[in-house]
Amino acid sequence: MQNTVLQILTALTLLLALCGLAAVVAAPGAELFGWPALPALAALAIGLQWLVFLPCWLKQTEHFYDLTGSLTYLLVVWLAVLATDGVAVDARTWLLAAMVTVWALRLGSFLFRRVRRSGKDGRFDEIKQDFGRFLIAWSLQGVWVFMTLLAALIAMTSPQAPGLDFWALIGALIWLTGFAIEVVADAQKSRFTADPANQGRFINVGLWRWSRHPNYFGEILLWIGVCVIALPSFSGWQWLGLLSPAFVAVLIIKISGVPMLEERAEEKWGDDPEYQRYREQTPVLMLRPPKS
Repeated sequence: MQNTVLQILTALTLLLALCGLAAVVAAPGAELFGWPALPALAALAIGLQWLVFLPCWLKQTEHFYDLTGSLTYLLVVWLAVLATDGVAVDARTWLLAAMVTVWALRLGSFLFRRVRRSGKDGRFDEIKQDFGRFLIAWSLQGVWVFMTLLAALIAMTSPQAPGLDFWALIGALIWLTGFAIEVVADAQKSRFTADPANQGRFINVGLWRWSRHPNYFGEILLWIGVCVIALPSFSGWQWLGLLSPAFVAVLIIKISGVPMLEERAEEKWGDDPEYQRYREQTPVLMLRPPKS
């Protein structure tokens, strides 16, 4: 019981910290239905997770976790389009909103189909049985949504409206590259796992010969692109928007992405000499042509 109370307090602390950061970087005058736009969007990002968490806890299911995250991205980014204080929406805002929308629709539907097909998400086997830990997992998804969007939201709610420029071009190219890598890597893995002949095997074909986690590399790259597009809108404390791609990279590389999958792969194939050669010859993240 004591642990559950502490975990609930931790979830509330995450909400307050996120709203505090949003208030620091918020542009003056940007409001959403009478509320300061960025703090309101931060509260919404976590609040929506809590709303869906309750029935998922009662049903002991994680099937709607990734789908809820993707829908939160869509809701937050399009509400940000409305927070323009009566000023016409500029081209940079439309570009950022379109990029986030395309990415969220693609990844959200892909992850939802995958968990429905497999019947479960292994990350939640133990977590979903513990109210507090499951709540923290959902709360962290709200933090993930807002922090990855932070740079874009700063630009979209900024009173400055710089036109599409060199930064927008470079950022768009980086985003397109990352998005393409992620899409191709996911498609290759889906085809590989769907083949009965590959049951119980690790993937080492296509982009997965170049990296052990090419989809994560693409994910980090596309959020760097979003941040680059947003750069001309930053001023003062809004340079904290640089935390967006840094947050994505740290979370994927050090916390919830690569470490979990590497540990799981080591448990499955750690005694397989072919897998050990694959580990030695293939970068964890960065794409590199396979050694001959």
